[in-house]
Amino acid sequence: MNTLVKGKSVHFDDRHLHVELEDGRIILTPMSWYKELQEASLKQLAHYVFICRATGIEWPELDYQLSIDSMLSGHTQQQAA
Repeated sequence: MNTLVKGKSVHFDDRHLHVELEDGRIILTPMSWYKELQEASLKQLAHYVFICRATGIEWPELDYQLSIDSMLSGHTQQQAA
């Protein structure tokens, strides 16, 4: 089965990055996995866009991209090309 995992929304708390998927699942990964995001302001974190048909997340102000698939795989510090 080759199904794209697509994001719907992104939220943060002091410990985790939360990504709600279009299918209703929610992925939580430790913020400590993403140094650039951990060091960003709340305003910068709130300014994200979905990229690559909603399979990735970009924070333009930070020049940082994250693959949702890499979150599911447990890969730390993965940046989408």
